[in-house]
Amino acid sequence: MTQEQYFIEAGKEAQKALCLRDTPPDRCGSIVVKDGVIVGRGYNAPPLDDVAQRRCHLDLRISDKPKSDRTCCVHAEWRAILDAVKNQKAEGASLYFVRIDGKGSLKESNGVPYCTVCSRLALDTGIKEFGLWTKAGVQMFDTKLYNDLSYQFHEKGNV
Repeated sequence: MTQEQYFIEAGKEAQKALCLRDTPPDRCGSIVVKDGVIVGRGYNAPPLDDVAQRRCHLDLRISDKPKSDRTCCVHAEWRAILDAVKNQKAEGASLYFVRIDGKGSLKESNGVPYCTVCSRLALDTGIKEFGLWTKAGVQMFDTKLYNDLSYQFHEKGNV
């Protein structure tokens, strides 16, 4: 598979998302790939897909929490990484993350890493690189660099 095809697979995962946070809902998907094989899959949803745990109605924008932590959902990246770890396949793997729009098409990210929670988990579990779908096409980051850039994003006062 090509990197573009991996993002399409991540988009298929995003179609399973149960998030209701935004209008349209924020639907995210991720896959973890090692040696050309998808070893982890994830989408954003409340813990255990239990819709009774949704907190999408809470207005957390007034919180001092970073944007990426103002959700009740388990991030797609977390689920994909945990799935890969369960399969003992995270070390040296690549993670692909994408959002989809209301029609199921891939949405371009701005190419700026910002989720420090996801970058730390990826780094700690041995994920080698972190990929985003951007206007410029596929953008792959060394996970340490992705983590550094995520913190730099917040140092600039972005939330």
